[in-house]
Amino acid sequence: MIDSNDFQKAIELVNKSSNVLITTHTRPDGDACGSMVALADTLTTLGKNVKHLMLSPVPQWYEFLFTEKAAVLGEDISVEQLQQGKLIDPDLIIIVDTNSNNQLSEISEYLKQNDKPVLVIDHHVTTDNLGSVELVDSSAAAAGLIVFDFLQFAGWHITKEIAQALFVAITTDTGWFQFDNTDSRVLRTTGELVDFGINTTQIHHDIYQNFSPQRFKLMTAMLNTLELHFDGRYAAQQLTQQDFKETGAEYSDTENLIDQCRKIGSVQAAALFVELADGQIKCSLRSSSGIDVRIIAQKFGGGGHVKASGAHLPGPIENAKQLIFDAFGEQFG
Repeated sequence: MIDSNDFQKAIELVNKSSNVLITTHTRPDGDACGSMVALADTLTTLGKNVKHLMLSPVPQWYEFLFTEKAAVLGEDISVEQLQQGKLIDPDLIIIVDTNSNNQLSEISEYLKQNDKPVLVIDHHVTTDNLGSVELVDSSAAAAGLIVFDFLQFAGWHITKEIAQALFVAITTDTGWFQFDNTDSRVLRTTGELVDFGINTTQIHHDIYQNFSPQRFKLMTAMLNTLELHFDGRYAAQQLTQQDFKETGAEYSDTENLIDQCRKIGSVQAAALFVELADGQIKCSLRSSSGIDVRIIAQKFGGGGHVKASGAHLPGPIENAKQLIFDAFGEQFG
C-alpha cells in the first residue's frame, strides 16, 4: 500500500498546478486509458487545464471513455511541437501505468529535458524512478486501483463517468475478474464503483463483444499459427506484417488475443510474437501457473508482472521464438 505522506505530496503537486499533461505507455490498454480519463476528469473539475497525450492511438474499444479525441504523438503533434508548448505548457506531468523509459517512446527525451514536476502512478515492479513524486504499489492489480485510492484520500468527487473509467481500468487488467490478481481489494473497489450507477453489461459489450471484422480475421490468422510445446504446457502464436496487411487490422487489435490459447486445459504459459514495422518482434508473455514470465521478459530488457510481461526482441520472428522457447525450457525443465 502507499504511504499517506506520498498521497499528500501528490495532492500538493496537483494543488500547485494549473496546466497538467497526462500520458501513459505506448499501445495503451484499458488500465492506461481508464486511469488517464479518471484523472483528467477529476482535475478538470478542480479547475485545471488538462490534456491527454497518447503515444499510440487509443484502441477503438476504449474510445467510448474519451469525450474528445486524445492527441497522439507523431500523428497530431510532434516532439518538437510538444517542447514548444503547442499542446500545453504543463506545470505538472502525470505518467500512469508505467515508470519505464522504454515504454515511453520519444517522450522519454522530452521528460529528461523538462524541469517540470512529474507524478507517476503505477503498479509495476519495473521502474526507472521517473517521478518527482511516485504513487507505486506493485501489490495493486491495476493502476486504476491506485487512482481510486488517491481520489478517495484527497476527498475529490467521483462522478459516474469517473467510476466507469476506473471500472474499465481495473476489470481489463484482471481479465474481467478471470486472472489470479483478482483479490478482495479488486472486488471491493469495483463493487463500490458499480454503486455509482455504471452499466457493467454495456461496458463488457463495448470492450469484449465489439470486434471489428478486421480484428476477428487477425485473431483467426493468429490461431492458425498455434504451436504447443513441453507436453502442451507452453503455447506460442505469431502475427507478421503480412497478416496485418491481409486482414486490414491495426497493431492495437492484438490486445488480449494472447489469452485465446489459454482456453486449452494443458496450457500453463503462452507467448504471442508480433512482427513490428521496424522489424522488431514484440513478445507478450502470460502465465497461469508457477512460471514467472517477468524473469523471462527482464532477460531481454522487458518487464511487467509475474503472470503478464513483455519484451522487444530482434527479428526475424523465428529467432525471437527460439529465444523464448529456450527461456521457457529453463523453467519447465
